[in-house]
Amino acid sequence: MIRVLTTFAILFLAGCAGAPTSDGRPTSLLELNSLTQDENYSEPEWTKTALSKYLREWESVRYKFGGLSKQGVDCSGFVYLTFLHQFGVKLPRNTALQSKVGKTIAQEQLKTGDLVFFKTGFSSRRHVGIYLENRKFIHASLSQGVTTSSLDSKYWSTAYWTAKRLDPKLMHRS
Repeated sequence: MIRVLTTFAILFLAGCAGAPTSDGRPTSLLELNSLTQDENYSEPEWTKTALSKYLREWESVRYKFGGLSKQGVDCSGFVYLTFLHQFGVKLPRNTALQSKVGKTIAQEQLKTGDLVFFKTGFSSRRHVGIYLENRKFIHASLSQGVTTSSLDSKYWSTAYWTAKRLDPKLMHRS
């Protein structure tokens, strides 16, 4: 039984790891992590525009665990759909795997499009959002649905865990 579960877990994780590149070939999770990062990268203006537009389309869609539609979406699903539809990047589907992608950055280094992660509640509950600008991020909130929140709010500032930056070369217009 353990062997079957292990095999299933490996296949599931491998299936979540692919991401398209500009030449259409899949990029593995390992490749996403090993791509070089440009420390002087300044996000293009279209990144802010794309995220703001996508937020307007999804704003107030209710939170639904496991959801991937405008009938309901969870935090990692919203991040997954945003990166897929706005940038052509297929991230892993769940928060745990999304937190393993990209380069860890300090909160002071956040740029538009960076992933922000939080430890919420008890145990191993995690939450993910996408940094916009001016210490604001977009996410699917349990209480408000898809919304914008501040990293400086009492709740999110104490729950903040880490941030990740994807290679800007992956962030192409789709």
